[in-house]
Amino acid sequence: MSEKIKFTIDGKECYAEPGQNVLDAAADNGVYIPSLCHVRGLIPAGSCRICNVKIAGRNMTACTTPVEEGMEIENDTAELQDMRKAIVEMLFVEGNHFCPACEKSGNCELQALAYRFQMMVPRFPYEFPLRKPDSTAPKLWIERNRCIKCKRCVRSIKTADGKNIFAFRKRGHEVEIQIDHELAAQMTDEEAKKAADICPVGSILYKEKGFSEPIGTRKFDKNAIGSDIEKVV
Repeated sequence: MSEKIKFTIDGKECYAEPGQNVLDAAADNGVYIPSLCHVRGLIPAGSCRICNVKIAGRNMTACTTPVEEGMEIENDTAELQDMRKAIVEMLFVEGNHFCPACEKSGNCELQALAYRFQMMVPRFPYEFPLRKPDSTAPKLWIERNRCIKCKRCVRSIKTADGKNIFAFRKRGHEVEIQIDHELAAQMTDEEAKKAADICPVGSILYKEKGFSEPIGTRKFDKNAIGSDIEKVV
């Protein structure tokens, strides 16, 4: 225990491995910090900003901040929860998310966070952008209208020799996900399914497998997002 780093989250005494980021360390101590872009084991991107916590009076992304000895972290405050809810609302209005018709409904992390934060009507106006889907890959359907630009697919889905199958193109508000069609044509079924599973929303779909899981058995049908980490009373 002496080799571990001691810190606190909302007054709770916690311990972390040296070099561990706040988000992973919190999870290991039974504290849930919401995130959409983070995947344990990958280099953090800090894309979604939902994992913002307050450290020494400053808002910092938990996934990109290493734990330090004696660090005091605020996680469950009204200010942070409202900020996270606002980000979720912005993601909904910035894209086109019609949950009842989405193949990922019930397994979607964005949808699950909306339920967690009790989102009803977003405080921001809907933009209703028109983004062209891409169905040219043999095994995958790319629905850009649902993409939240989390970079999970870019960072995790690569060829055996390290080439990126996914990438971003354009800039600013026009940025969109792009798939390398030549490399995508060489993907195995397992690789294609991994790409669909790593996407937190319904933007990357494995073809001919939509709505294969009945309502009631989907990931978040009975258990709220984060319940596998925190103790739910």
